[in-house]
Amino acid sequence: MKIKQGCKLREIAGENVVIMQGRQGADFTQIITLNDSAVVLWNAVEGKEFTVEDAAKALTDNFEVDEATALQDAERWVAKMKECGLVE
Repeated sequence: MKIKQGCKLREIAGENVVIMQGRQGADFTQIITLNDSAVVLWNAVEGKEFTVEDAAKALTDNFEVDEATALQDAERWVAKMKECGLVE
């Protein structure tokens, strides 16, 4: 999978916000914000194909977390990214 083209992470007013560039008639009633660990994951996989295992490795590389927990967290992150329409 891959983060959809045109989705960019920006810091706005101290919040990490996903901007979907070039969307006509976009729904601005919901804002997608990322916490610090989600930003680490985003930066680790942005611009390339990735798997859940790649995301889990980014977590173990950057945080003191065991592989099983990292894999569970990565699976939840990917599921949420899909739910929000941010990956293809």
